[in-house]
Amino acid sequence: QVQLVESGGDSVQAGGSLRLSCAASGFTYSNYCMGWFRQAPGKEREGVAAIDSDGDTNYADSVQGRFTISIDNAKKTVYLQMDSLKPDDTAMYYCAAHPGRLTARRLLVPDDYSFWGQGTQVTVSS
Repeated sequence: QVQLVESGGDSVQAGGSLRLSCAASGFTYSNYCMGWFRQAPGKEREGVAAIDSDGDTNYADSVQGRFTISIDNAKKTVYLQMDSLKPDDTAMYYCAAHPGRLTARRLLVPDDYSFWGQGTQVTVSS
């Protein structure tokens, strides 16, 4: 059974930084994609950053240059370093995993992901 467990969410002031972690268990695929998505109240879930097991990445335009996604394949853990946080980054952040490969464009599409974590809350105050 695949489980994704996120951690690292917190409340910070604008300009601050956070690092989210997502540990996957029961995930035995050699090729896979892992991504971070977020959903603010009243808004649709959107892709933030994603990475595949080869290290290829894709970022939403809104976080490009501020967020960095990385992966530890041995630990099946994906990280999201978030710097220069803005109030608009406030949302529930979800980790997701897809068994197999995706094109760069599809990396940020929530519907392409099969497994989801429970989410971790990020709140950025001005």
